Amino acid sequence: MGRNSSLTLCIFGLLLAACAGQPQKTASVPTPSPATVTAPAAATTASDASTPIPDLDADDSTPAVQWSDIQLAPREPQDEDLWQYLARNFTLPADGADSRIENELDWFAAHGEYLNRVAGRARPYLYYIVQQVQARKMPVDIALLPVVESAFDPFAYSYGRASGLWQFVPATGHIYELKQDWWYDGRRDVAASTGAALDYLQALHNEFNGDWLLALAAYNSGPGTVHHAIAVNQHHGQPTDFWHLDLPAETRAYVPRLIAICELVADPQHKGVDLVSIPNQPYLSQVDVGGQIDLATAAKLAAISTEQMYLLNPGYNRWATDPDGPYLLFVPLDRKDDFQQALTSLPPHDRVQWATHKVRQGDTLGAVARNYHTTVQVLQRLNGMHGNLLHMNQMLLVPMSRETLADASLHAQALVAGMTDLHLPGGRIVHKVKSGENLWMIAKHYHVTVGDILHWNKMSSKHVLHKGDRLVIWRGGRQEKGQVSEAASSG
Repeated sequence: MGRNSSLTLCIFGLLLAACAGQPQKTASVPTPSPATVTAPAAATTASDASTPIPDLDADDSTPAVQWSDIQLAPREPQDEDLWQYLARNFTLPADGADSRIENELDWFAAHGEYLNRVAGRARPYLYYIVQQVQARKMPVDIALLPVVESAFDPFAYSYGRASGLWQFVPATGHIYELKQDWWYDGRRDVAASTGAALDYLQALHNEFNGDWLLALAAYNSGPGTVHHAIAVNQHHGQPTDFWHLDLPAETRAYVPRLIAICELVADPQHKGVDLVSIPNQPYLSQVDVGGQIDLATAAKLAAISTEQMYLLNPGYNRWATDPDGPYLLFVPLDRKDDFQQALTSLPPHDRVQWATHKVRQGDTLGAVARNYHTTVQVLQRLNGMHGNLLHMNQMLLVPMSRETLADASLHAQALVAGMTDLHLPGGRIVHKVKSGENLWMIAKHYHVTVGDILHWNKMSSKHVLHKGDRLVIWRGGRQEKGQVSEAASSG
């Protein structure tokens, strides 16, 4: 991919910066092969990185299933777990004297259970992400950036409309060709969003002359913000490395937080953190199913639950894959062969279930769509219609799900449809700000502090709330520092 110009990145960063700067789209970077991931390659240094890449954002909600429900299949013992492998290969430079790193380390020490909860969510994805990072010769530290961004929750959604592991906003997702429609949101797709995020980070690495800390800062606040801070320091004859820049408070904490997480992984005993082991071996394999398929049907073919199928493939908004693709599904590696064999034997008419609706007097296309939990556009396409006109006794083809999840709505509209308190797994609540509310009132209602809310949502004390804003609240002792990006853009 050609190198993005400094000016273009600055402009997009200033206009679209939310979770990350929004750079000019460059020539597309080939998506990593969907084949089964292999063992991580030998460690590489930050100076090896080269090609530019994309940015992030998203919106949606979470299926009613606990992350602990996904269990790794038993495998042969390994010499080391994935944490130990990562610990030996971190390369990001750190200013050991910087108090910001120590502050982050102190927080993790006081919340020792946090990283293990994140590790539980990361377990299915982390090995794959490590493999993708190292395939690009990027610092392996970057594989842990989703801890900061989303606490490794692919359904994480911010009040800034950022979504997914890497917290892409809609505009940035479109720039980097992360498809977003009624059926599918690539910002939540683990493979697609990881490729886009690494693309963008590589572009920023090039933009900031090979400085990974500045690239990470720009990923958080936008390249324009970082360029401005550099220019100010240059004007005053001051150093222009990350540790000396006057950046937004969120960004000043963002890079030290990632470094602190890496330091804890490298030396967990330093702060008394006991990390749950993650096997240093592949768990996922991506399969091209060749066309639209009901996810419940795919789950049965793979011998896993429907909820697990959604967790491994969070990019799908609905009960089936997008009829126009992509048709890629992650399944556990040890289920891949049986899944492919069962898929080959599945009759085409059993891949998706359809119903017919006979038009009655008073029916409108919109009413039929609402009744079947679909959209007018889907009905028009399925039935070859170019308008909304219906005729009495007309037969309409309607998509139907074979199985309904306990929480049926997985897509972004669930968060935008007027819910006030959206209860999600793990003690997390998404609170929709009502007219007249302020931070003190909301904090009192949930028995937390204003400081907690500011921290979880990456807001300063000067932040002004607006009706309709969404804030993440943690209750019942589940107040999680790294989960802030579930409520605020941070990619």
